[in-house]
Amino acid sequence: MKKRGLLGILLTLAILTGCGNNNTSANTESVSENSNISFSDANITANQITELEKGFSSAQFSGDDGFEEFLSQGGASSDKDVVKFLSTKISTDMSVSDGFFGCSTILGESKSGEWIFGRNFDWYNCNALVIVSKPENAYSSISTVNTDFIKMTGSFPDECLTIAGLYSPLDGMNEKGFAVSVNMIEDSVSIDQDTKKPDITTTTAVRLLLNKAANVDEAIALLEQYDFHSSMGMMIHFALADNTGRSVAVEYIDNELVVTDTPILTNFYVAEGEKYGIGSSNSHERFEILEKLITENNTMEESDVRDALDSVSKHNFKVPETTEWSVVYNLSNGTAEYYHRENFKKKYDFTLN
Repeated sequence: MKKRGLLGILLTLAILTGCGNNNTSANTESVSENSNISFSDANITANQITELEKGFSSAQFSGDDGFEEFLSQGGASSDKDVVKFLSTKISTDMSVSDGFFGCSTILGESKSGEWIFGRNFDWYNCNALVIVSKPENAYSSISTVNTDFIKMTGSFPDECLTIAGLYSPLDGMNEKGFAVSVNMIEDSVSIDQDTKKPDITTTTAVRLLLNKAANVDEAIALLEQYDFHSSMGMMIHFALADNTGRSVAVEYIDNELVVTDTPILTNFYVAEGEKYGIGSSNSHERFEILEKLITENNTMEESDVRDALDSVSKHNFKVPETTEWSVVYNLSNGTAEYYHRENFKKKYDFTLN
């Protein structure tokens, strides 16, 4: 990887949190940095991005992803701070914009006892990138990025986009059989903790968990070690699941972390209390569909989870968005099946083994 060629690139990094509506007018913050610091050539292998079909690509990464350095310097309390850190690694000029989104997740158990985690990402047409990452001193993972949130101009190698994508995953699974997805909640408040702990933002929290959490309990403990700041002031919650069958929603209510056991998550609060149920009406409809499927089926194979995702994908509703990708993570064997833009007859297979 020729790092010196990375300089002078304009990178527009929209570090957002899940699925959404990119027709909104974007609020943009710009950061200009002039730095010759970059990741070490000797410690990085990032292959060329492979286009699997229009709007859907994959890449592999191995080596030092710089995330330990990111954490050791205090993390980041805003997307702008994440951009500042990345600008010392892969470019000079960056900016951050925002949008709105809605997603669905479900966890089921197969007849053989495997745990299957499914996730839909709902958005307008975008470019999705699957990254298989094998970082030094961290767990390997498969994660998914909306690269419309990461825009570059000028001449740049694919490695730039891959590295930036490592800091902006929207869902993923690691080698330990742990999975995470971030979903938006339509609420006017946001998350901005201030307890003097190191800071973390939405998508860097996803990377934190994929790199370091072996299970749901470890993921919760990790989140409790950081002050969380939701990207661009948006309210979100996390769906966490592991290969023991543990599945929870992590929500921040009045800046306090709250954990609720649930095999399903869409886009409304699920924690008991005055916030319960706040969110879009369509998210309630999707939740009820998935809940009915789980109730009626004692077991769910990968094909059943795929069909469940199909049942709540956007073609079933009178909305302008599409389900840009659906992914079925097998938490027991480390495989992932991807379906692009609601074409559930065409599968793309990835594995951590």
